[in-house]
Amino acid sequence: MFKKILIANRGEIACRVIKTARRMGIQTVAVYSDADARAPFVQMADEAVHIGPAPAAQSYLIADKIIAACKQTGADAVHPGYGFLSERTSFAEALAAEGIEFIGPPVNAIAAMGDKIESKKLAKAAGVNVVPGFVGEIEDTEHAVRISDEIGYPVMMKASAGGGGKGMRLAYNEKDVREGFEATKREGLNSFGDDRVFIEKFILNPRHIEIQILGDKHGNILYLNERECSIQRRHQKVVEEAPSPFVTPRMRKAMGEQCVALSRAVGYYSAGTVELIVSGADPTGESFYFLEMNTRLQVEHPVTECITGIDLVEQMIRVAAGEKLAMTQDDVKIDGWAIENRIYAEDPYRGFLPSTGRLVRYDPPVDGWADDGAANGRRGIDGVRVDDGVYEGGEVSMFYDPMIAKLITWGETRDEAADKQIAALDAFELEGLGHNIDFVSAIMQHPRFRSGELTTGFIAEEYPEGFHGAPASDELKTRLAAMAAFVATARADRSRRVDGQLAEPLDPPSEWTVTIDKSPYEVVIAEDEVTVNGTPVDIEMEYTPGDRFALAEVDGEQIGAKLALTRTGFRMTTRGAIHKVDVLPTVIAALAGHMIEKIPPDLSRFLICPMPGLLVNLHVAEGDKVEIGQPLAVVEAMKMENILRAEKAGTVKQVRAKAGDSLAVDAVILELE
Repeated sequence: MFKKILIANRGEIACRVIKTARRMGIQTVAVYSDADARAPFVQMADEAVHIGPAPAAQSYLIADKIIAACKQTGADAVHPGYGFLSERTSFAEALAAEGIEFIGPPVNAIAAMGDKIESKKLAKAAGVNVVPGFVGEIEDTEHAVRISDEIGYPVMMKASAGGGGKGMRLAYNEKDVREGFEATKREGLNSFGDDRVFIEKFILNPRHIEIQILGDKHGNILYLNERECSIQRRHQKVVEEAPSPFVTPRMRKAMGEQCVALSRAVGYYSAGTVELIVSGADPTGESFYFLEMNTRLQVEHPVTECITGIDLVEQMIRVAAGEKLAMTQDDVKIDGWAIENRIYAEDPYRGFLPSTGRLVRYDPPVDGWADDGAANGRRGIDGVRVDDGVYEGGEVSMFYDPMIAKLITWGETRDEAADKQIAALDAFELEGLGHNIDFVSAIMQHPRFRSGELTTGFIAEEYPEGFHGAPASDELKTRLAAMAAFVATARADRSRRVDGQLAEPLDPPSEWTVTIDKSPYEVVIAEDEVTVNGTPVDIEMEYTPGDRFALAEVDGEQIGAKLALTRTGFRMTTRGAIHKVDVLPTVIAALAGHMIEKIPPDLSRFLICPMPGLLVNLHVAEGDKVEIGQPLAVVEAMKMENILRAEKAGTVKQVRAKAGDSLAVDAVILELE
C-alpha cells in the first residue's frame, strides 16, 4: 500500500480523498495556488506545496509542478480527483516515467475514451449503440451548417475534449448553429486546449443515465448500478440520484453488461463512468445510446456510495496498489435511495448568473460526514452528508468551478431522501453571494420531480420564465405568519427589558399584523392560544433574538426558516423561496399604507454587466442601431461565455468598455439613446 498520496486537485474533492486516505493510514500532500492558500484541504493534508498563481493554467494544470511536488515530498502516488489533469494522458505518462503511481485507469483507456470523436468510433466498432451524428473533422461554420441540415434538427454541438457541461451548444435551426459554433470552439480551446467540435442528433425527451464502473488490474470489472442525472442546466448536472426512478432491473442489467463490455474492450481498471442517453419517448426504456466515458471519479459518486456501501476512493487506491476487488457482481446491492444537490455560486433569481465573492456566512446543516469505514458512514449524519471545501470568510473565486458544496441525503425511499433534502436546504445558511439553494429546494418539492417524470429539459420546461421562488401554499403562509409573530414578540420582549426606560417596562404586543408577500394575516398571541385570522394554530418554537435561523413545529409540521432583518420586519427564506415579511403591531399597521413608495430608476437604456467577468466580444459601436434581443456583448465568467442582449431597441449612444476589459458586477458596458 502507498505511504503518501498527493492530491492533484483542490476544493471538496481534495478534502474527500484526504478523508479516505487518512482512514486508511496513508499520509497526504496537497498542492495549492495563491487563491487556495488558506483553503480547508490545505489545512487537512499532512503536507502542502505551493504551485503558483490563481489561474489554473498557471498552477493546477501544469504537470511539471505536480511532479516536482511529488519529488519534494516523497509522494509515491497521485490521485487526480476530477477535472484539471484527471483525464490527460500526458500527465499519467509523465508520472509513470518518474515511477509515481497514477490512481486512475491505464493510459490507453484514457486516450481511447478521452477523445469524444474517437470514443464514438470505438464504441460503434464494439457494437455499442451510439447517437447518430458526424464524428469527423468540421472545417468551419458553413460545414457545420451543412452537417446539421443533413442530420436534422435539433442537433448538439460538443467540444471533442469537453466535459462538465463546458463547450456544448444546442441548435434548433441554422441560426443557432451559426451563432454557437464558434463559441463552442472557443470554449473547447479555453477550457481544454482543443477546439475540435463534433455534431450529433439531439434525442427528444432525453434522460441522462450513467453506469458506475469499477475494475481491477486482474481483469475483474463490475458495474455498481446506475445514477440518474437528467436535471441539468446548460448541460451541467444539478441534481443526481441513485438508483434511477426510470430504470428497471432488466434495463439495469442490459446497460451494465454493455458498459462492462465496453470497459473490457479498452482494458479498463479503477473507477469510471459510462454516460448514456435514454429516450424517454420509448415506453420500453430500452432505447439507450452511448454518450461518453469519463475515465475518472465523478462529482456525483457519493450517491452510489450511499446505496452500495462501497467507498469508491478507497477502491481506486486499492486497485492502483495492485489489489484485487474484494467483491463480485452478486455482492453489489441497492440499499435505499440517495439524492445529491450541487450548491452553486449562481443566482437563480437573476437568470442563474455566476456569483463570486466572500462567504460572509457559511453554516451547512451538518458538519461533513462520518467516515469510519462503516458502509453507513458514507450516508452522513442521520442520512445527511455535506461534501465541501470552503469556509466561512473564504472567497468563491472567479478562477474555478462555481460549485460550493454537495448536499447528499439518504433514505429508505426516494420520497424520504427528497424530504431530507428540503429540511437540510432550509437549514443551509449561506450569505455573501448568490446561490441556488432555493432553486434546488423548489425542484425537490416539484410534483414532476416527485413523480420521476424527468428529462434533461426539466428546468427549461418547468421554469421557462426563469425562477422566482417556489410557490407557497396558503397553509404554509399561515404557518409562517405564526412564526413571524413569535419572532416579533421575542424581539419586542427583549426591547422592553432595556435599562433606562422612562416608565415601567411594557408588555410586548400580543396582536400583530403580518404581511407575507403582500398577503395580510392577523395573529393574536395569548397565553393559552395562538390564532391566525381567527383560526387556532398549534405552534412550538425556540427563538432567541439575534438568531438567523428559526425552527418551529406548527400544526405537527417542522419548518425551518432563515431570517434577515429589514426595516419593518424580515426576509424569511424557507421551502425554496424568499418571503418579504412585514410585522407590525395591529394598532399601528394601518399607518403603513401612508408611507411613500420609492420608485427604482429606469436602467433599461444601459447594458450592465450582470456578474464579474471578462468582456470577450463587443458586437456594436457608437452610432449602431440595435433591436430587442440582439446580441451586444459576450462576457466570460467561471469558464462559461454569457451572451448579453439588448432589452430595448435604440441607437448606441456611448461605449464604456472594450474587449479584454475585466468588468465588475453592475459595470456599465454601453448606453443606448
